[in-house]
Amino acid sequence: MYVILVYDMNQKRVAKMLKLCRRYLHWIQNSVFEGELTGVQLKSLKIEAKEIMRGDDSLILFKSKDERWLEKEVVGEEKNKIDNFL
Repeated sequence: MYVILVYDMNQKRVAKMLKLCRRYLHWIQNSVFEGELTGVQLKSLKIEAKEIMRGDDSLILFKSKDERWLEKEVVGEEKNKIDNFL
């Protein structure tokens, strides 16, 4: 499934969450990631994220069966261009 992940963490835990998310998804903007995950990968990501999170930290997941059902528009400079060509 295609996932867009957004998080808001206390500054003390941002580096840990960034490192975790980069293992599973592509970084596209500060605290925003996207990519394809299996159900098992998504479950593992959520379990590991909950271990990092404390207090008022939050993580939001937008899920779709396929990326083609979402229209993505970037206004301004794209932080991290993903090259999908092999």
